[in-house]
Amino acid sequence: MTSVPKILSIAGTDPSGGAGIHGDLKTFSALGGYGMAVTTALVAQTTTGVRGVHEVPAEFVSAQLDTLLADVPADAVKIGMLGRAPVIHAVAAALDRFSPPYVVLDPVMVAKSGDRLLPADAVSALREVLLPRADLITPNLPEAADLLGEPQARTVAEMHEQVRRLHALGARRVLLKGGHLDGEVCVDVFSAGGEPVDLAGPRVATRHTHGTGCTLSSAVAALRVRHRDWLAAVRAARDYLTGALRAADSLRVGGGHGPVHHFHAVW
Repeated sequence: MTSVPKILSIAGTDPSGGAGIHGDLKTFSALGGYGMAVTTALVAQTTTGVRGVHEVPAEFVSAQLDTLLADVPADAVKIGMLGRAPVIHAVAAALDRFSPPYVVLDPVMVAKSGDRLLPADAVSALREVLLPRADLITPNLPEAADLLGEPQARTVAEMHEQVRRLHALGARRVLLKGGHLDGEVCVDVFSAGGEPVDLAGPRVATRHTHGTGCTLSSAVAALRVRHRDWLAAVRAARDYLTGALRAADSLRVGGGHGPVHHFHAVW
């Protein structure tokens, strides 16, 4: 590659800077990418929760995408909060028009605080329209349960079963995040359609986990451009996130669940 990788985030905002497009852009920069962003929603949130959402009309999301990608093709795309079914369809149409090399879909449905960010009536659009167009999806356990319409996995064995059912829905590759399970070891499950791979690591003792999911999916998108395959990019992204979590307590941002430290290896 002769130029810096150009990585696009399609997501909502986070004024507190830990998640959404703000956290994505920090992740891209920390990992050597040139970050770009298309905004799908303006979100009033902090480390303590979401206070309101102002949705961007689907037509303007399309205008942002067309204007940007006609001038600056993206080497990879990370998709986060989309908000409504019309925006999901607009993003899917743009993927068809511009065919970016790598697409990571983080099916953002519920914020860390428990606030719902994707209405139930839009879940079917995400499942049927966008999921098959992504190269990798990165749901956590509640999001996977929402996509499948079944109870949340409670064991790693149940995670394996849900990964198989996500493939049956049309997912090409799945990184099912197991952070909601109990225990000192956190296990994520990666699958490209064959035998699932368990990725285990120690659970980091911190309450400052705001933006964890956004950061991981953004890291995978940024690193896939530089790595030989998806599993290598996922492993490197998990290592990056672990460092960001271990350094999170040093930031002292906000009174709730503070952000991870995106620039832990730089500052």
